[in-house]
Amino acid sequence: MENMEDWNRRELVDIQGIPLFWGMAEEWSQIETFEARPDDLLIATYPKSGTTWVSEILDLIYNNGDTEKCKRDAIYNRVPFMEMIIPGVCNGVKDLEVMQSPRLVKTHLPVQLLPSSFWKNNCKVVYVARNAKDVVVSYYYFYQMAKLHPLPGTWEEFLEKFINGKVAFGSWYDHVKGWWEKRKDYRILFLFYEDMKENPKREIQKLLKFLEKDLPEETMNKIVYHTSFDVMKKNPSANYTTTPEWDMDHSVSPFMRKGVSGDWKNHFTIAQYEQFEADYQKKMKGSTLHFRAEI
Repeated sequence: MENMEDWNRRELVDIQGIPLFWGMAEEWSQIETFEARPDDLLIATYPKSGTTWVSEILDLIYNNGDTEKCKRDAIYNRVPFMEMIIPGVCNGVKDLEVMQSPRLVKTHLPVQLLPSSFWKNNCKVVYVARNAKDVVVSYYYFYQMAKLHPLPGTWEEFLEKFINGKVAFGSWYDHVKGWWEKRKDYRILFLFYEDMKENPKREIQKLLKFLEKDLPEETMNKIVYHTSFDVMKKNPSANYTTTPEWDMDHSVSPFMRKGVSGDWKNHFTIAQYEQFEADYQKKMKGSTLHFRAEI
């Protein structure tokens, strides 16, 4: 594709105080007026929190565990990223418009920016949250390989940006707390990445109950196996290796890197850990939301 440097590594643009990619900002009215359907299932996450993992699980549930059906296309086509618009390159809104119901819809938007049609139609939402320290590490590597992001700078610089919410989709703290509070009023199933790592079958059962679906034990076991990190990492329809190099450079860092809990320990210095924890306590004070930093 020509002139990729025109849209690579551009600075983020604020929309209502949230830093987003330039294409989203340019086409914000399209995103804002997105028409949800009552039977849409929204997968909402802060980036690098298990989005692709839960998307693959849900696509398998929707297809009764048929793994061949779930290889029909790349995950980003099976579960379109609603707000991802790069003029002349891709448009999540348009992709979803032509999709048959029931649709699986992906978003990283904080709760206050979600198109109102989702609330109006009382759509079901699956939100997955992951502990902040693992998110920032994973996000740092993702910034390096996914060229739509501005350059991340050093680990220390990126950590500072993350703490201050100066990364794509804004503050992790506001994001998780916003969706956590919203679950009191709408049909939102709030899952934790660490729980999914610890006992994927138990979390899949929660999804089935939420969706009012029933699957035989052997189908559930099959879904657990096919959505394990090692199997998904080798699956071209799930691991993003089908994206062109001008978009994601897997030689810098693979899209599916480690998929573990506690990798932050390999990156934070003692000083960084202490600074992060003090800031974390301040920002999460008063919230009933609690995370495990390892399992």
